[in-house]
Amino acid sequence: MFTDIEGSTRLARMLGEAYRGVLGAHRSVLRAVLADFGGVELLTEGDSFFIAFANADAAVAACVEAQRRLSAYDWPRRDAVPRVRMGLHTGRATPVGREYASAEVHRAARVSAAAHGGQILCSEATALAVTAAYTAPAHRPSGQTLADVDLLDLGAFRLRGFDDDERIFQVLAPGLEREFPRPRTAEAPRHNLPAPSSRFVGRAAESAELAELISHNRLVTVVGAGGAGKTRLTLAVAEQLLPAYPGGIWTVDAATAADGLPATLAAALGLRPEPGRPMIDTLVEQCAERRMLVVLQTCDAAPALTATLVHRLLSRCRRLDVVATGRAPLGLPGETVWRIPPLAPADAFALLRERASAAQGGRVGDGDQQLACLAARLEGSPLAIELAASRLRLLPAEQLARRLDDPLGALDNDAAGDGRHASLTNNLAWSYRTLGSRAADLLRRLAVFAGPVDLATVEWCGTEALGALSELADKSVVEVVPGPRYRLSDQVRAYALRKLSAAGDEQAVRDRHLTWAMQVLEKVAADSDGTVSLTELSPFVAEWQAALRWAATSGAARAGLRLAGALDPWWREHGDAAEARDLLGRLYRRVGDETGPRDLAGAYLVHAGLAEDRWERELFLARAEEQARRSGDPALLIRSLAAQRVQLDGDAEAAERACRHVIAEADRLGAPSAALPAVLALAELLWRRDALAEAAELLAGARQIEAAHPEDRGRRAVDWLLGMVALRRRDLVAAHDHLVVALRSRLRHGFRGAAADAVAAIAVRCVLGDDPATAAVLFGGAETARGARRTESFGAFWSAQQAALRTALGDAAFDAAYAEGAGLGFDRIVALALAVEHPDLEDGAARFANAVAGS
Repeated sequence: MFTDIEGSTRLARMLGEAYRGVLGAHRSVLRAVLADFGGVELLTEGDSFFIAFANADAAVAACVEAQRRLSAYDWPRRDAVPRVRMGLHTGRATPVGREYASAEVHRAARVSAAAHGGQILCSEATALAVTAAYTAPAHRPSGQTLADVDLLDLGAFRLRGFDDDERIFQVLAPGLEREFPRPRTAEAPRHNLPAPSSRFVGRAAESAELAELISHNRLVTVVGAGGAGKTRLTLAVAEQLLPAYPGGIWTVDAATAADGLPATLAAALGLRPEPGRPMIDTLVEQCAERRMLVVLQTCDAAPALTATLVHRLLSRCRRLDVVATGRAPLGLPGETVWRIPPLAPADAFALLRERASAAQGGRVGDGDQQLACLAARLEGSPLAIELAASRLRLLPAEQLARRLDDPLGALDNDAAGDGRHASLTNNLAWSYRTLGSRAADLLRRLAVFAGPVDLATVEWCGTEALGALSELADKSVVEVVPGPRYRLSDQVRAYALRKLSAAGDEQAVRDRHLTWAMQVLEKVAADSDGTVSLTELSPFVAEWQAALRWAATSGAARAGLRLAGALDPWWREHGDAAEARDLLGRLYRRVGDETGPRDLAGAYLVHAGLAEDRWERELFLARAEEQARRSGDPALLIRSLAAQRVQLDGDAEAAERACRHVIAEADRLGAPSAALPAVLALAELLWRRDALAEAAELLAGARQIEAAHPEDRGRRAVDWLLGMVALRRRDLVAAHDHLVVALRSRLRHGFRGAAADAVAAIAVRCVLGDDPATAAVLFGGAETARGARRTESFGAFWSAQQAALRTALGDAAFDAAYAEGAGLGFDRIVALALAVEHPDLEDGAARFANAVAGS
C-alpha cells in the first residue's frame, strides 16, 4: 500500500507553519488505522507512506477505514483538509533490510500515483485476492469492514515504466467519495494500429463488405496481388471495428517480424518473455478470454509460421478473431477468403487526383479529363496510382498514359530502393520468387498472350498446366475472371516478358503463340458460316494483333499476311490504319519464297483499302492486280480490278462504265460473286441519277451474290441500298423494312459505322412520315459514330435532308432536338431508331385502315 497527500506542496505553501500540525494529524490517523488492521510501516517520507499487509482484504479494509477517519477528523480549516490518495497491489517481493525489493513494489507505487485525493485504487491482482478471500466459506472480513465494500472496474491502463496493461479498480464504500476524474495515467492502448500518413480514399463498398465478413467469421483472409491495397483497407476497417473489440485490435507484419510472429505479437500486447516458457504459451494465456482482433499482415512472407500461430490462437482463444492479408490464402479450416477487387474507376481517379496534388505541392498540373484517362490505364492498382502520382512531377498525365504499354518502364524509379512497394518490379519480384518452377514457366508462356485466355489455351501452353495455373491463381499472380478465363495484369505481363527474355525462350514461345493464333483463325472460320462479323472477331483481335506484331519483326511473314487479311475489316471499322500499314510494310520486307502471289495480292488489297494517300492507294492496287494475275485466281483478280477501277468520287459516267466492265469481266471469268463491290457501286451511281427502277432490279439480282460474299454479308448492303431506293420513291413501307433489316444485321455483326448510316436513313424515313422531331434526334445521334470509319457516300443527301428539316422545324427546335440525340449515346439512339413505328401501323396508313376494316 502506498499513500500520499494530493497537492501537498500547494497545501504547505497555503498553511505555512500550520502545515506541520496538519501533516502530523494525517500521520497519526493513518498509523492508528494501520495498527488496527495489522499493517507494517516500511517507509515514511514527507506526506507519503509505504505499508505492507499480510493479506489483501486487510489492506482494503484499512484503506476504507483510513479514508473515513480522515474525512471525520476535525481539521482546523475547511480548506486545509488533506486529500489522501491510496494505491494497493498484491505481489511477491524480497525483503531487503526494512524494505522490500521487487518490481511489484514499483507497480503499487504507480497505482497510488494514478489515484486522486480521497480515492482508493487497487490492481487486478488485489481485486482478485480480495474477491477470492471474501467468497471463501470460512472467511470473516476484517472488522466486517468489507461487508459493504465494492470494486468498480475502471478498465485497463498503462502504468508509467511498465509495458503491460494493468486493470485498475476503484474501491467503493459508504462514506467515501465515488466520483473522480479518470486515473492519472495513460489508458492502456486498445490497439497498435498505425496512424495513416495520408487520407484513405474510396473503397466504401469494400469496407462495408469486409467489415460484415469479419463480424460473422473468426478467420478472414484478404487476398490479392501485391500493391492492391490489402493492408491499407484492412487497417481502415479494423479502426472502424474498435468498439466491437474491448480487448483491442493488434496488428503485426510477418515481413518485419525479426523475432518471430509470437514474440512480435506479444511485444505489441505489452507481454514480456517468461523464463523457461515458450512465448506462444504466454500469448495464448493472456488472450484466452479477451474479445480481441489480431490483424496479421503480409502472411506470404512466412506462410507456414503464420498458419501455425493462427491455428493455435483460434483453437485456444475462443473470443479472438483473426484477419490475415497476403497474396495467397492460409489454407486453414474455417478460413473465409476474400479477394480484394481493383479500385473502382471513380475511386482510382479520386486517389490519383489527391496523390498527384500532394506530389505537386497542392497544385495539380493536369485537368480532370487527363487524370481520368491516366487512372483508367492503371488497372485500379493503388501502388501503380501512387507511383504514377510521383511520376507526374516529371511528365504530364497525357504523356505518361501513352507510355503505359510498358508500366514498369513508365513508373519504376531506379533510385526507389529495395522495399517491396518501392517499385512495381520489386513488388512483382516478391511474388515471382515464391513460385515453383512449373508455375514460373507457365507465367512466362502466358505473358505473350494479349488478354485473358481459357483453360484449353492454358493447357495448350504445356503439360501439367492445371496445377501450375492453380498456384498462379492462389498467389494472386493470375486473375480468374468470369468465363472462367485467366488474366494477367499489364504489370504482371510486363514483368513476365522481361523474365521470358532473360530466360532466352522468347523466340520459341512467341513462335508458338503465332502458331496458336493461326489455329484459332482457322477454327473461327470453320465454326462460322463464313460471314465476316466483327462481333465474332472481337475476342481474338488483340491476340491476332500481338501475333502479327511478332510476325512483322521475327516470326513467319506468311502467317502475318494471313492475320492482316483477317484483321482488315476490324482496322477499317476502328481506324487503326496507321499501325496496320506499318506492320504490312515490315512484313513485305520479310517475305520469302514461301509467300505466294495470292498472299501478297490479298495483303496489297488490304493496304490499299487502308491508305489515306491517293498515290499510295493506287500503287498498292496496281501491285495487287499484278499479283492476282500471277496467282491465276479469277475472284482475286476481280476484287483487284473493282478496287482499282471503280471510283465514286470522280466522273460518274466513267465510274459507271468501269462498274459494268468489272461485272462483265467477273461473269466471263466465272466469278460473279467477286464483283459485288462493283454491283453495289453501280447501284449507288444509278440512285444518284434517279435511275431507281434499274437500281432496284440490279439489287434484286444481287441478293444471291451477297449471300455468297462473306466479306459483305453482315453489312446487308443490298437491303441498305434497297431502302435508299425506296426512300427516293417515298415508299415508306419498303424503306422501313429494308433499313431495319440492314440496321439489325450491322449491329449484330459489329459494323457500327455502317449502322450509323442506317440510323440516318431511318431519320429520313421519319421526315417523309411527318415526324420531324424524331428525325432531328436521330440525325444528332448518328453523329456519335463519326469517330468510326463511317461511309460518307450519301453525305450530300444527309446534308440536304437536314437543311430541309431545319427549315421545317426552325433553327431553335432543330438544334435542341439534334443536341438531344447527340447526347443520348449511340446505343440509345439505335434503340430509338428501331422503335420507330412501322408505316403499316400508323393512323391513316392504307394497309392499317384495310386491316381495321376487315376486322
